[in-house]
Amino acid sequence: MIHDELQKLEKLVHQASKKLILLTEENEQLRSKMTEMESELSQKEQEIEYFKNKIKISNIVDSRPVNSGDSTEMSELINNYIQEIDHLIAYLSE
Repeated sequence: MIHDELQKLEKLVHQASKKLILLTEENEQLRSKMTEMESELSQKEQEIEYFKNKIKISNIVDSRPVNSGDSTEMSELINNYIQEIDHLIAYLSE
């Protein structure tokens, strides 16, 4: 009778040990996935900020009265700003 109880306990310990190993592996996978998702979220937030800045620049340009002679100059200036922002974002993403 004691021998049967010991065998049951050994079986339960073995099952609990297997379950612990499985849960530990699952926990490691979830932590890895969380780190990956946090990195992706950070990247998406940077992209959102980039587009917000583009919108701000567009709004500034739209609200500023420009005569036909200045429009080409203004367009080049805006393109230069956008290129500089693109370079900065690329640099910060590395």
